[in-house]
Amino acid sequence: MKPTPAIDPIWERIRLEAAEEADAEPLLASHLHATILNHKSLENALSFHLANKLSSPTLQAICLMELFSEAMESDSWIVEAIRADLQAVIDRDPACDRMSVPLLFFKGYHAIQSYRIAHWLWERGRRVLALTLQSRISEVLSVDFHPAARIGKGLLLDHATGVVVGETAVIGNNVSMLHAVTLGGTGKERGDRHPKIGDGVLIGAGAKLLGNIKIGECAKIGAGSVVLNDVPPHSTAVGVPARVVGLARSNQPAMEMDHRVCDDSD
Repeated sequence: MKPTPAIDPIWERIRLEAAEEADAEPLLASHLHATILNHKSLENALSFHLANKLSSPTLQAICLMELFSEAMESDSWIVEAIRADLQAVIDRDPACDRMSVPLLFFKGYHAIQSYRIAHWLWERGRRVLALTLQSRISEVLSVDFHPAARIGKGLLLDHATGVVVGETAVIGNNVSMLHAVTLGGTGKERGDRHPKIGDGVLIGAGAKLLGNIKIGECAKIGAGSVVLNDVPPHSTAVGVPARVVGLARSNQPAMEMDHRVCDDSD
């Protein structure tokens, strides 16, 4: 006798939402069936959706879908991460109160999950294919993650346009970043040359973090800042060049998503 498949509450919620929307908006019914309701799992639906977004005349959607499915089926960490990233959007983005919305519409979520496949390829020595996928992600979604970068789970990439993450960058778990953030180098040096972002860090829109610097856990980087030096844990850094102005007012800035900056003199 076969074991009863475990119920996936996130997938069940997504299917319920999609069914409700298909009933409420007949114009979208076929789209919702194709992207969600015709699939058996979140992994299947996500593979289908990303493959159709990233396909090109020379990268067929069916081949990409098989590739994405292979990666998700063979790597349980990716399976955990795609759900943690969905939950991060629900928990931290006040514009989103339905689990199906990031899956269907949010290019930040799409870019992260596509990067995860490219990273999976990179780690297995399939580097030209990983770079090809990186290029398509950049062209289609305007987000550029090098496939060698190491990124944790529970990542919120809010709005996402213009985010750039370099080859040796590391991003911890439960990090929140807004659009136009750069984790880059400082020149043409080789080797380990990109920022290391601790767990729970909040990075405001347009911030540029450059060089092999360390941003401590639960730090906050103000919008538009240019960070060239280490930032201690639980600190707030702002300005051009950025300076530490005090402690982050929240113990979990990435969760609170409060981008206001107050220094210790306030």
